[in-house]
Amino acid sequence: MTGDKGLMTIDSLARALNAGLLCAADSVSGGSTAPGEGASFFSVSIDSRTVEKGALFVALRGSADDGHKYVSLAFERGAAAALVCRSALEKNEHGLKDRCAGGVLIAVDNTLSALQDAARIYLEQFPSLLKIGITGSSGKTTTKEIAGAIIGREKNLVMNPGNLNSETGLPLAVFNVRSCHEVGVFEMGMNRRGEIAELARILKPHIALITNIGTAHIGILGTKEAIAQEKKEIFSCFTGTETALVPADSEFAGFLGKDINGKVKYFGSEGASFKVSRDLGLWGTEVIWEGNPVRFGLPGRYNLDNALAAAAIASEVPVSGEAVRQGLESVKPLSGRGEICPGPVTVVKDYYNANPEAVLEAVAFVDSLSWEGRKIYVIGSMLELGEYSGAAHRAVGEALASSNADMVFLFGKETLPALRDNREPEKTREWFYTGDMDELSGKLRSVLRPGDLVLLKGSRGTALERLMEAFR
Repeated sequence: MTGDKGLMTIDSLARALNAGLLCAADSVSGGSTAPGEGASFFSVSIDSRTVEKGALFVALRGSADDGHKYVSLAFERGAAAALVCRSALEKNEHGLKDRCAGGVLIAVDNTLSALQDAARIYLEQFPSLLKIGITGSSGKTTTKEIAGAIIGREKNLVMNPGNLNSETGLPLAVFNVRSCHEVGVFEMGMNRRGEIAELARILKPHIALITNIGTAHIGILGTKEAIAQEKKEIFSCFTGTETALVPADSEFAGFLGKDINGKVKYFGSEGASFKVSRDLGLWGTEVIWEGNPVRFGLPGRYNLDNALAAAAIASEVPVSGEAVRQGLESVKPLSGRGEICPGPVTVVKDYYNANPEAVLEAVAFVDSLSWEGRKIYVIGSMLELGEYSGAAHRAVGEALASSNADMVFLFGKETLPALRDNREPEKTREWFYTGDMDELSGKLRSVLRPGDLVLLKGSRGTALERLMEAFR
C-alpha cells in the first residue's frame, strides 16, 4: 500500500521479511493483538534526528555507533515502528524492552539486509516503473543529473536525492518512488567488494550504464580489472530483456559487454546525432544535437562524456530529440563538481571528490583555458588508493610539473610524493605544501590577487570548500 495510506503496513513488511518477531515493546511477553496490525509507515530513516511522525526507523550497527541506542528517541519523535536486530532485542541492549514501551519493534537477523530487502519489496509494487541504474568510477552523479534533466522533460521522474547511492543510500532513495512516477534514475556507488551486486538486487534495473572504469577505490579492490568486475555486477540481475550501456572507448569495453543476459549497446563517440561545435571554456561547450546548436553549460571534455552517457540513456527510454536538446541546455554545474565561481578571483570548485583520472582531467582542462591572469592549482589528497597512493600522487605531480600553473599548492600528507619527485621551479613559480588547513588558507590569502584563476581539486575527505572564505 502506498500514498495516503502509507508506504506499507508494518505487519505486511514483517511478513515479507520473514521477521522472527513482531512485537510492541510493552508486550514482549505476549498479547492477544498483533502489534502493528493495519498500521502503516510513511517514511524510512536511519537517523533518529530526521525521524518524522509515522516513520520506520532502521537501527543500523556501524563501526562508530549503534542505531539501537536511538530507538527510544525515534519513538519519541513519532516513529511508527523500528527495525532492530533480534540479538539486541533478546539481550535487551540499550533498554529496547524497557525504554520503548508502546513502540512496535520488527526483529530481524541483520537490519542492513532487512533495509535492502524492504526497499526491493517496496519497488516490486511498481511494476510499470522503468528503472535505470548508473555506476562507474566517476561521473555517476553528473550523468544522473543530466539524464534526469532530459528525461524529466517528458516523463514523471524520480531520482536519488543528492548522492544517496550506497548500501544504505540507495534503499532510502527507493522509498521516494510513488505510483505517479514513470521512470526512476538511480546512481549506484560502492565502498567495498560485492556492494554493486547488492544494489542491483534491490533495483533490478531495466537499463544499466557504466560511465567508466578508473582507479577510484583501487585501494579497496586492488586492480582496475577487479574494479571492472565489480562495476559489471550492475548487469547481474538481467533476465534477457534489459539493456546494458557500455562506454565504447573504455579499455574494458569488451569485457564489460561480454556474456550479458540482455542487449548490449556502446556509447561515447561523436556521431550523426552529436558533434562538438565550439569550446566555451569555463562556460561549457556548444554542441550540435540532431542538427541544432545546443549550449551545454558544464565545462570540460569529461562532462561531454557524461552528456553522451545521459543521451544514450535517454534514447533507450525513449524521449524525443527535443527533450535531449532542452535537457542539455538546462543543466547547471552541481555544487563542488566543476562549479565555476566568478569574481575578482575566479574559482573552479571541483572538490566534491577526486581520483587520479579526475585530477588529471581537471588539470588538463584548466591548462587548456586561455587566461590573462595567473593560474593557481590547489590539489588535495586523493584518498582510498591504498598501496597505489604514492604512485598515483607522483603521476599527478608529473602533470602539475608540466602544467601551465603559476603556483601549485598541495594539501594533505598523501600529496608529498607529488612534491618530492616533481618539483620543477623553472616551470612553476612556486610550490607549497602543508597538512594544515589554516596554514593553507593563510598562504592563499597572502598571494591571491585580482585576475587569478584557482582550481580546487581534492577528495571529499580533504574538505577544500573550507578555503572559499579565503577568496571573499
